[in-house]
Amino acid sequence: MFNIKTFGEKIEIPENADVVFVSDAFTDDYVGGAELTTDALIDASPFEIFRLHAKDVSMEILSQGHDRLWVFGNFSNLDVNLIPTIVGNLSYAIVEYDYKYCKYRSPEKHQVAENKQCDCHNEMNGKLVSAFYYGANSLWWMSEKQRDLYHSKFPFLKEKNNTVLSSVFDESFFSYIQKLNSEERSEERSGYIVIGSTSWIKGAQDAEAFCKENNFDYEVVWNLPYKELLQKLSLAKGLVFLPKGADTCPRLVIEAKLLGCDLHINENVQHAKELWFDTDNLIDTLSYLYAARARFWNGLKHAIGHNPELSGYTTTLNCVKQNYPFEACIESLLGFCNEVVVVDGGSNDGTWEKLQNLSAGNDKLIVHQENRDWNHARFAVFDGMQKALARSLCTKTYCWQQDSDEIVHESDYDKIRNLIKNFPKNVELIALPVIEYWGGPEKVRLDVNPWKWRISRNLPHITHGIPENLRKYDDDGNLYSLPGSDGCDYIRNDNYQPIRFASFYTPDVDKVRGLSFENSDALNEYQKWFNFTISQYPGVHHYSWYDIERKIKTYRDYWSKHWQSLYDIEQNDTPENNMFFNSSWEDVTEDQIVEMAAKLSKEMGGWVFHSKVDFEKPTPHVEIERDHPTSIKTWLDNLGK
Repeated sequence: MFNIKTFGEKIEIPENADVVFVSDAFTDDYVGGAELTTDALIDASPFEIFRLHAKDVSMEILSQGHDRLWVFGNFSNLDVNLIPTIVGNLSYAIVEYDYKYCKYRSPEKHQVAENKQCDCHNEMNGKLVSAFYYGANSLWWMSEKQRDLYHSKFPFLKEKNNTVLSSVFDESFFSYIQKLNSEERSEERSGYIVIGSTSWIKGAQDAEAFCKENNFDYEVVWNLPYKELLQKLSLAKGLVFLPKGADTCPRLVIEAKLLGCDLHINENVQHAKELWFDTDNLIDTLSYLYAARARFWNGLKHAIGHNPELSGYTTTLNCVKQNYPFEACIESLLGFCNEVVVVDGGSNDGTWEKLQNLSAGNDKLIVHQENRDWNHARFAVFDGMQKALARSLCTKTYCWQQDSDEIVHESDYDKIRNLIKNFPKNVELIALPVIEYWGGPEKVRLDVNPWKWRISRNLPHITHGIPENLRKYDDDGNLYSLPGSDGCDYIRNDNYQPIRFASFYTPDVDKVRGLSFENSDALNEYQKWFNFTISQYPGVHHYSWYDIERKIKTYRDYWSKHWQSLYDIEQNDTPENNMFFNSSWEDVTEDQIVEMAAKLSKEMGGWVFHSKVDFEKPTPHVEIERDHPTSIKTWLDNLGK
């Protein structure tokens, strides 16, 4: 158990705290019904609890606890400006003790105070509270009537996980009740108890008037220590409690019933007609109350122990021939995924056989071969189709996609697991960092965006392909794309609209990156940002341009045909269409390719080959403070770089 008590002391959530319990007050601050229930829940927790006053919640501490479960009790002192952040980023439950959508926390008190019916549910406070409640994993109510009133004001809350908890009592309470009930009494029970209170809603004056009207011998009790109050109830004939407004589940009434008092209560005691209370069998009442603590924590166990599973998927085609690090790619996927799906396009160079060997005896690795006609006029569209097929074979809650030349560093494995445990609400797809090497280990490209769509919810409408606004068909009815898609975008399978995504990359950072091409200060700032980002967020190391000689040959043998197939743009072998050399490919020698690769590696920091390379415009690069993933080391050793 952890507590914060020292004024001015920096607040930090202990690493081993599983749950952050937020309340305006705890019993150390004030002994009220809500505080007693809160402490009874905390004391019974099977998890490590960090108690936090609502007034001390800040953006910094929310960030500290982003990976914990939060429970909010009374939160009048919470900065309401933090609620959108809580809703969007935290996993949390709410225990509602009264009616916080109302500015008086009581619709009846509102009506008396302003001489009009409470309309707070239509005001800003009511809307903010309802949004806060809608974002919770679970809602816990004090009574059925309280829950039903909330649902009448905010019908969408019916969709949530709603549980009536009632007031909660600790172990010492049940022991003390048993002790009082077992004691022999020397005289008959006598007199009625009225709880003195200056609070309008408690109806103390009405209770006293009731006693007078009925000639009851009564005592008004003020501010007695808790055990003394219970002792008085155990000797009294009855309790008169007539609240003027809805009292969701007053502990006093429960205590009096368990101690054998006659009850004179009104309809504002909201739990009075519930089955567990409206019975002459006290064992049923005690059993219900005793189980409340376990009911609460069992209900939250799923959220605390929430470990969703992840499918990783990739595609292959003649990776051995192209010297792709596909085995290292798969090894890294197996390091953090619960299953890995690999779809091969019909390799004939030994890639498929290697995949079969890798999957033998490994239940996590699923390999599937889908032969395609790679001589088809629109073969480039098949790349997205292969990814879509691989994704469709994934069975886990979340999906991670990477290409066969992308590797995840082992230091990012836990970051990925934590990310899916705390996946942002209302987000289906997240873009994450890419470390794009250029010509070796020293240079990381600045000239390309440092992100890629990466992790997503495994929802049936998400697939890969060409977005609606870029889809075209040739005269033979074959699909192709306008420039702007690589054919593998994340799209909906029903209307081909792009899937909206969340990203760490902001317009401000993009502006700094743009300035970095000409400004060394901007480059230094961007480099610092990039190194910090890859230390905080999981991503991939991308080796597509690590071996530039291989990449040039791939352009010669494949990519020109690919872009022609995908975009329906003629790519004749002419000097104008060769972005590396001022000659057609048929006139380029192997030695020229080796020389060009060395020159590009040494003099450039990257180049997007939609235009001819220009060594008069050298591109800067980024240096990173990170080693290569362990799984790529063998491939790098064989490469000799």
